[in-house]
Amino acid sequence: MDIPYIVIDQLTPDQQQVWKTYFGDADRPRYIEEGIWRRTQEKATAEQSGWTAADDARRRIIHYRYRYGLVPTTAAPAIGLTDLYLYHSATAPADEIDAHHDALWDSLATGGWKEAPGGFLWTRRDLKCRITEHDAHPQDAAAGRTLPVGYRSLDVQIASVSYAPPPAVRQLPWNVLSTGIRCKDRPGTPTRVPDLSVLADLLPFQVEIGCGTSVEAGIPPLHRLHEIYRVTDRQGHEPREHRFTLSPTVDTLLHEVLTEPEEKTAEFVEMFRACFLAEPTPAMWALKELKDAGHLVGPVITNNFDVLAARAGLDECFMRRYDQAVPDVEWVDGAKALLVVGLHADRRKVQARARARGMQVVYLDPEGFWRDGQFMPYPLEGPQDGDLVCRATAAEALPTLVNLLKQHAG
Repeated sequence: MDIPYIVIDQLTPDQQQVWKTYFGDADRPRYIEEGIWRRTQEKATAEQSGWTAADDARRRIIHYRYRYGLVPTTAAPAIGLTDLYLYHSATAPADEIDAHHDALWDSLATGGWKEAPGGFLWTRRDLKCRITEHDAHPQDAAAGRTLPVGYRSLDVQIASVSYAPPPAVRQLPWNVLSTGIRCKDRPGTPTRVPDLSVLADLLPFQVEIGCGTSVEAGIPPLHRLHEIYRVTDRQGHEPREHRFTLSPTVDTLLHEVLTEPEEKTAEFVEMFRACFLAEPTPAMWALKELKDAGHLVGPVITNNFDVLAARAGLDECFMRRYDQAVPDVEWVDGAKALLVVGLHADRRKVQARARARGMQVVYLDPEGFWRDGQFMPYPLEGPQDGDLVCRATAAEALPTLVNLLKQHAG
């Protein structure tokens, strides 16, 4: 596979300006795409991990970090993937690791990788693959973690040949693992409201947005990343019923990358490509109107990496970070409510802090999504007693709120 890998060819002048303003020279490195999943088999995750006893301690860690940049072409510049880094760590009983090892060697041979001297590094054009086995993983030893007798680990690092991940990048998924698993919130008993008219009495308010607004812009939902990286088996329809991919003997991700890296990389860059090509939606422009009218205060607290709020002219307070367990939030004195739009991600501490400040928390979420023409329920787990929930889309409810507040002002 050739690096740079072209993601969007021959940018228009408008797209070049979007890159310069919101990606290339932005206030945070939006040209970096990064994701981490750590899945562990333990009592607290039994429903999704298959844990039954202490001897079940399988673990799967995925960390990817991609860098994008402008690539000159004979015509207009393109956006290319300039650095690729994918780390896969599997921990399982020895027989499963042995089978995993053999499957990797078969995939390397099928994909045409060439072995470098030393037997642990392979190359294929502009990619390199490093494989390391551990009877006891050094990260477990450093953290004082003890695994059942007979467990082993196998780490695979696939990267562009010119990229050498610094220690901080290599350490990051293990830092995230040390924070422990997320315990599901116990939902309270919120009050259902038919629309957002309640906010007329809660002005000004702040807003936190999740991927609901992104989906309305044509960006794939986050569970598409789960499909691409085989985080869950995806056999059921209800997202919370999907089982973790833990045994390396049924994990197809590395086989896909090693045998057909060009085809798999096309999937890896799907999300970035969709985010760059998306345009602000009516819901985003409605937030801008609310901001200009003084009803919405403070930056948009966002868990999204699509930059749509910024492209609609709104300041962003970005929350999806791995270096801070609880990122800072720019609260505005006098704000009476926090409107939470389409947010199922693990960022519920923002809402908890809003409640602690005496703010009314209002959720805007249809509590489900459409898939293959069928509405799939996906209930919120964050709302607590005293919160308000409006089961509508951002595209429906936010422009309606704008018109309502204009009528009140008129």
